[in-house]
Amino acid sequence: MTTLTTTDPRTGATADTGITATDDGAVAGIARAADEALRAVRSRPRSWRAGLLRALADALDADRAGLVATAMAETGLPEARLTGELTRSAFQFRLFADAVDDGAFLEAIIDHADDTPMGPGPDVRRMLVPVGPVAVFGSSNFPFAFSALGGDTASALAGGNAVVIKAHSSHPLTSQRSHAALEHAARAHGAPDGLIGIVYGQRAGAALVADPTVAAVGFTGSLSTGRILLDIIERRERPIPFFGELSSLNPLVITPAAAAARGDEIAAGLFTSFTGSAGQLCTKPGLAFLPASADGIVDGIVARGRDAAPQALLNSRIHDELGRIQHRLVADGGARVLLDARPGDEGFTVTPAVLEIAAAALTPAVAEEAFGPLLVLVRYESLDEVYSALGMIPDSLTATLHAEPDETETIDRFTARVHDLVGRIVYNGYPTGVRVSWGMHHGGPWPATNTQHTSVGVTAMRRFLRPLAWQDAPAHVLPAELRDGPVDVPRRVDGELQLAAR
Repeated sequence: MTTLTTTDPRTGATADTGITATDDGAVAGIARAADEALRAVRSRPRSWRAGLLRALADALDADRAGLVATAMAETGLPEARLTGELTRSAFQFRLFADAVDDGAFLEAIIDHADDTPMGPGPDVRRMLVPVGPVAVFGSSNFPFAFSALGGDTASALAGGNAVVIKAHSSHPLTSQRSHAALEHAARAHGAPDGLIGIVYGQRAGAALVADPTVAAVGFTGSLSTGRILLDIIERRERPIPFFGELSSLNPLVITPAAAAARGDEIAAGLFTSFTGSAGQLCTKPGLAFLPASADGIVDGIVARGRDAAPQALLNSRIHDELGRIQHRLVADGGARVLLDARPGDEGFTVTPAVLEIAAAALTPAVAEEAFGPLLVLVRYESLDEVYSALGMIPDSLTATLHAEPDETETIDRFTARVHDLVGRIVYNGYPTGVRVSWGMHHGGPWPATNTQHTSVGVTAMRRFLRPLAWQDAPAHVLPAELRDGPVDVPRRVDGELQLAAR
C-alpha cells in the first residue's frame, strides 16, 4: 500500500506521514457511510444542524495552535496568514449556522389548493433540500479556508449534506488534523459516523468522483485537474454537478488621472496584492493596465520587488511551472522582463517577477495565469486600447478599476465592458482578500469557474441544494417549514411573502 509523504516548501525536506492512500474499496465504504449518515440526520431540526456548525467552529479554535503549526510546515505560509485563515474558517462555520437558523435559504413556498383561471389547482409546497453526499477537494493555497475546513465543507454541511473530503497532496497532515477536529466535534454533537469523511491519494479522488453515491463535487484547483474530474463525471451513468473554481487573471486597470493623483499609493497596494501569500491566490491581479506615461508606478513596483525577500511556493510543481510560464510569456508573448525572479537558498522559494508589454502588442499568449508572485504590466496609450485588449483575456473572477471620482464616463464604460466577463467588479481597491459575507460573490464565467454560484458567502449553500415539491401531501410527511401555521422561516404563501414568526 502507498504511504504518503509531506514536503516542507521552505526547505524542500520530505518526510513520511504514515498516512496510507485510500484504496477503491475503502473509498466506496466511506461514500456509503456518508450516504447512510445523511439519511440518519435528514429529519433532524435545523437547530441541530446550526449547533453542529458552531461546534465545528469551536473545535477549530480549540486546536488552533496545532493546526497552524502543522500547516506552516506543509505550506510554508507564514503564521499570521494561517492564523487569519483559520479564524476565517471558524467564522464561516458560524456564519452558516446563523443562515441555517434564519431559514431563508430554504426558499419555502406554499400554494394552497384553489380555483385558478385554468381550473382547480392542487396544493403545492416547495423548498430546497440537500442534494446528497458531497465530495470536497481541498486546495493547495488555502489549507484551511478552501480545504477540509473550508467553505465547500461548511456550505455543504449547512445545506444538510454529508461531506467526503479529498485531502490535498501538498498538505496531507494538515488535512488529517483538520478532519480529526471536525470528526471529533461532530461525534460529540451527536452526528452519526460518516457524516464527515476523508480520503487520501490521487486515485482515491478519482474513485470518489466516480462513486455513484456522491451527488456533487466542490473543487478549487487548476483548470487541467478540473477538466480531468469533469471527464470522470461525464463517464458516470448518472452525471452530477461539478462546482469548480479553476483559473483567473483578474485584470486591473489604472486610469491616467488615478496614476497622476495617487501613483505611489497604487504602486504599494498593487505590489502587496500580487505578492501576498507569494502570489498564490486565485484573485491575484495577473495583468495590470497602466498609462504609458506612468513610469513612477512601474518604478515603485520594481523597486519593491528588488528589495523583497524570497517567499515559499506551495510545492515543487507550482515552483517549476512558474518558471516555465514566465519563459512562455517572454518567448511566445513578447513580454519584456523588468524584474526577474530570484530563487532562494533552499526549498521552493522565489522573489517577485515583473514583466511588461504594450497594450497594442498584447496577445492571448500573454493572457495565461501565472500562479505565484508574477505580474504583467500592460502599458497603454489610450483607454480604447485597454477595452480592446480585455477581449483577449479569459473571463475572470474579478476586474478592478482605479479611477478618480469625477471620471464618471470612464467608470460607466469600464463597468459595462467587464459586466459579462467577471463575477465581481472592484473599484479603487484590490481583488485579493475575499470577504465572507451574505453579499459576496466569488465566481465568474468559464474558465474562472463553471458555475453561476459563489464558493464564498452564505449563498454558496445553493450549490448543494435542489428543489423538491410536495403536491397534495398529508401534513405529517411535510417538513416543519412547509406546514400550515406560524413557522420560524420566511416563506411565500399563496404568492405573498410572509416573514418568519419569532
